[in-house]
This record gives sequence, C-alpha cells and structure tokens, in this order.
Amino acid sequence: MDQIQHKYVTVQGLKLHVADIGTGPNVVVFLHGFPEIWYSWRHQMIAVAKAGFRAIAPDCRGYGLSDPPPQPEKTSSYDLINDLLGILDALAIPKVFLIGKDFGARPAYLFALLHPEKVLGVVTMGVPYRPPQTRSPYDKCLPEGFYINRWREPGRAEADFGRLDAKTVVRNVYILFSRSELPIAAENQEIMDMVDSSTPLPPWFTEEDLEAYGKLYEKSGFQTALQMPYRASTDDLGTSESIVKVPVLFIMGNKDYTLKFPGIEDYINSGKLKEFVPDLEIVFLPEGTHFVQEQSPELVNELILTFLRKYI
Repeated sequence: MDQIQHKYVTVQGLKLHVADIGTGPNVVVFLHGFPEIWYSWRHQMIAVAKAGFRAIAPDCRGYGLSDPPPQPEKTSSYDLINDLLGILDALAIPKVFLIGKDFGARPAYLFALLHPEKVLGVVTMGVPYRPPQTRSPYDKCLPEGFYINRWREPGRAEADFGRLDAKTVVRNVYILFSRSELPIAAENQEIMDMVDSSTPLPPWFTEEDLEAYGKLYEKSGFQTALQMPYRASTDDLGTSESIVKVPVLFIMGNKDYTLKFPGIEDYINSGKLKEFVPDLEIVFLPEGTHFVQEQSPELVNELILTFLRKYI
C-alpha cells in the first residue's frame, strides 16, 4: 500500500484524486461503485502492478479526495466519461483496460462505446451491461421501501444518513449490500435502521478498512454519492450505438443481491446480454457477494490477470 502514489489531475475545473502504482505501457484503470472509493481496489492495484501493469484508480467526482462538482445534483454519467477522458489525456495514456464495479461499470461500458479506440478490454463486477437507451424498471417493480427508491427521493437519505457519522453509514451499507437479499425497508423504517449496531462487519472487511472509508466520507459527505448513481438521469450520449465491441469479462457473485433485481438473472443467463456484448466471458463465483473484489481478492485477481494477458 505504501507504494501507491497519490496525485491530482484537474479535469473540467475539478481536482480529481488518482491513486497510481506500477509502470509500463499497459495501463489498467479501476472505477469504483458506492459506497466505495479508490481504496476498494487496493488488492487488485497491487496485484496488477506486481504483474507488470500500471494501475490507476480515481476517486469519482465528489467521492473521497476528489473535488465535488459545484452543482452535485446535476452530475451525470456523461460527466464521469468526460472525467475519465480528461484523466487519460492529462496522464498521456492512449489506451487502457477498464475495470468497473457497481455503478463504475456503467462509465466503463459507455466509454468503450464512445471511445473504442482507447479501450483494450473491459472487466465489470456486480452489474451487467445495459444499452444506454435502457430505462431502469426497478422503481416500478419493487416496493417503496427498496433502497434505490428511497435514495432517489431528495432529502430522505440525507436525513437518514445525517443521524449517524460517516463511518457508521459506510459500515451499515457494507453489511446490507454483502447480503444476498435486496435491501427493502418496512413502511415505517429507514434504510439505516435495517442494520443492528451489534451486527459484525463481513469477515473480509476490517475495522482498519472501515476507518479508511470513514475518513474519506467525512471529507466528501454523501451529496454527490446520492446523485451518482441514484438520482442521475439517463443521458443522451449522442450515439445510437448499443453494441460493446471490445472484449469483456463479467464477474458475478452467486450471492450478490443484485441477482434479485427483477429480470437480471434471466438477462445474464438467457443469452440476451451476449447480444449486446458479443465478445463476452461470464464467470460466476459461488460464494461471491456484491463486493467480490474485496471478499475474494486472490480469485478475482487471477481472473483479471488472465484476461489482461490475453489482450496485451
């Protein structure tokens, strides 16, 4: 960890924090999800650097050590794509592998759609590719207490989170999201109330890890994090393209709660996903939860390195 360098790149008027380790022409960029930050890729960054790659993990705008945008409520997927493009330009990196987890999968796929000449391959975890024109059906198919429905409601999550310190919010989300059931609160219950204070952290997530997350969320807060991904609209990206033409590895935990989203498991297993991602490999991890890269780092690292070596 002490070999990871930390730098700032100014993109679209924001100072974006980038963790960086390794050298050489083959570069891997890691894109985090929620409630994650660059730190969630610590195991993978060290592994790919030891294997001869350069590993870069930015904090998404408004997350961790990156500046928040002046109007967080206007943050969109398109901003993340332009941030990534700006980071690559600033660091003079012509071509990369992209690895995205949770909402970080979306900009990875969209970047590959819009800038295929800059992408050697894509690895994602927890969230399958959906064409940019696709609208989310979850708010209509799932109860009012479903966590995304709650967090889309302006002010509700802010009030819920605001009762607790940042570290406790992250702790509760990690516990909730590492279960195999969808987080759905009762009518008179808030999402944070779904976790008892005596519930232990997952065994692969230490108090030291939680401390690292807590400190960074104390700095950034959750305003941008609630906008991206939960309230951001589906943007018009200016392209009708929907086929991802670069090689893709999709890693999914069999115990990931997102498999309980309506239609997702069938979409992955029926062959429909492969219609949009022709050069696709899918790997299911039997014990994997939503945080496979932190839960089973050695296994995930091996899958990633095998994929990377295939396409350099």
